[in-house]
Amino acid sequence: MNYIVLITYALYVVATLAMTVWVAQTLYKAGRIFLVEAFRGNGEMADAVNHLLRVGFYLVNFGFVLMFLKYGKRPEAVVEAVEYLTTKVGIVLMVLGAMHFFNMFNFDKMRKKGRPPVLPV
Repeated sequence: MNYIVLITYALYVVATLAMTVWVAQTLYKAGRIFLVEAFRGNGEMADAVNHLLRVGFYLVNFGFVLMFLKYGKRPEAVVEAVEYLTTKVGIVLMVLGAMHFFNMFNFDKMRKKGRPPVLPV
């Protein structure tokens, strides 16, 4: 049994899941203000949607992290393990970043929809 592989996989899963939780919590806390505005001050609706967005974010990212584990050449030495780990974590960070921008784009669209129309002067 190659313990380098097991340790590398464990570090990958722990690191990426922890980053996913941190990003989700950050988006959840900071995104509320956008949703409240999008729902015209309806905090209850904003909180419900915010919660659903967080759950969906967890499901998509946890699924990606776990499915992505099997891809790539298994490390057989410490240097390969470090390269494997940094590459995998880097890709997960890129996906998290892309999802963040996707969420921000949608929050902004919702916020703009929630504003009353500007009447010409």
